[in-house]
Amino acid sequence: MALDCDLDGAVALVTGGVRGVGSGITRALRAAGARVVICARNEPDTLDDGVEFATCDVRDPDDVGRLVDGLVARHGRLDVVVNNAGGAPFADAADASPNFHSKVVALNLLAPLTVAQRANAVMQRQDSGGAIVNISSVSGARPSPGTAAYGAAKAGLENLTTSLAIEWAPKVRVNAVRVGMVETERAAMHYGDAEGVAAVGATVPVGRLARPEEIGDCVAFLASACASYVSGSVLTAHGGGEVPAFLAAANTDTATPSGTGRDGQQRNREQA
Repeated sequence: MALDCDLDGAVALVTGGVRGVGSGITRALRAAGARVVICARNEPDTLDDGVEFATCDVRDPDDVGRLVDGLVARHGRLDVVVNNAGGAPFADAADASPNFHSKVVALNLLAPLTVAQRANAVMQRQDSGGAIVNISSVSGARPSPGTAAYGAAKAGLENLTTSLAIEWAPKVRVNAVRVGMVETERAAMHYGDAEGVAAVGATVPVGRLARPEEIGDCVAFLASACASYVSGSVLTAHGGGEVPAFLAAANTDTATPSGTGRDGQQRNREQA
C-alpha cells in the first residue's frame, strides 16, 4: 500500500513562516498540497503563490484569537498548526534583565501554548481533528550558554508537547521537531562567512548544516497521514548531533584507535 503523506486540501498555519526555517516549512507544506497561512509581526515584501499572510504578535492572546478566528472564517477549517516563531539574541544569563528573560520565555514557550490552545478548540470540532507541530531546538536538550532562557523554554516546549498530546487525544496529534543547526539567510550572524559556515558544518556528523526545506519535510511528515499513529513525539533533525568534545581533545597517537565518527570508523576498518 502506498504511503499517503500528502496534505492536499489541508489548511495550515505557520507562525513565523516568513523567513529562515519558517519559510522552509511553508514551502514543504505547499509542496505537499496544503493551503498555507503564515503570520508574523511584519508583512514580507513578497509571498509565494498560494501562501496567505496575516499580521499577528503570537505573544498576544487577543491577537492570536483574531488570527485563528479570521483564518477559520475564510477557509472553514484549520488542519495543521506549526509553532515555528521563536528565537533569542545572545545574552549572558548573569547580565540579562528579568524582562529580557520573560520575553524570551513568552515567545518560545507561552506563545506556542496560546496558539495551540486556540487551534485545538477548532480542531476538536472537526471530524478529522488536526495536527500541531512545535518547533523545538537542540538547545532544549543540552546546555545552552548565552541563550539559557531560550534553551529552558525549548525544554519546556518539548514537555508541553507530550502533555498536550495526552490531553487532546484522540482528535488532535501534537508532536515536535528538535532542530539542529540550519543554514538560513541569517547563518552569517551566527557562524561568520561562507568559510565559517562550512567549518561549523564540518563538525556535524553528516558534514553540513541542514537546509530549511529538510526541516520542512519533517514537519510535513508529522502533519500528514504518514504519521497518523505518531503523537507526543519529538523528532530530532540535527544531522547526527555534535561529535563529543573529548574525541577532538584526545591524543589520538596514544589513545586506543576505537573512535567514533568517520575517522574512527576508518581506523576500525584498517584494524579489521
